[in-house]
Amino acid sequence: MPVTKPVTKPVTDDILRTVLTRTRVIALVGFSANPARPSHRVAGYLRAQGYQVIPVNPGLAGQMWEGEPICATLTDVPDDVDMIDIFRQSDAVPGIVEEALARWPALQTIWMQLGVTHAQAARLAEDRGVTVIQNRCPAIERPRLLGA
Repeated sequence: MPVTKPVTKPVTDDILRTVLTRTRVIALVGFSANPARPSHRVAGYLRAQGYQVIPVNPGLAGQMWEGEPICATLTDVPDDVDMIDIFRQSDAVPGIVEEALARWPALQTIWMQLGVTHAQAARLAEDRGVTVIQNRCPAIERPRLLGA
C-alpha cells in the first residue's frame, strides 16, 4: 500500500512559539470595524502585544483603524508582512493563499482562524516553505504559550 503525504504538517507548541515570536507584521484578512466581531478583537489584542496589524477588507478600504489604513486586498498592503491571519470562510482560503504567495515570496506564515481550514491551500503554502496553522487563534495561543 503506498504511503500518502499528510494533508498538512502537524503544528506543535514549539512551532506556535516560533511563529508568535518571529512575527512582527500581520495582514489580517476579513477585518471587521465592529468591535464585537472576533476579527476586530483579535486585531486589537495582537496590536496591544506589539504586532503591527494591517487590516484587510474590501468593504472598508480607505478607512483607518488605529492609525493603519484598511486595505482592500493583500495586493494593496504597502508593507512586507510576516503572517497572514485569515478570518474568512474556508472556501475563500485558496484565493487568499495564492494572492499572499504571489505578493510575498518570503512569507513566513499563513494562519487560519478557528473553524477555517483548507487542505489544498495549506499544502500549496507548505510546499513553498510557509508555516501553516489551521483552526487556531493567535489570541488564544499567544497567552497560553507566551503569557499575557
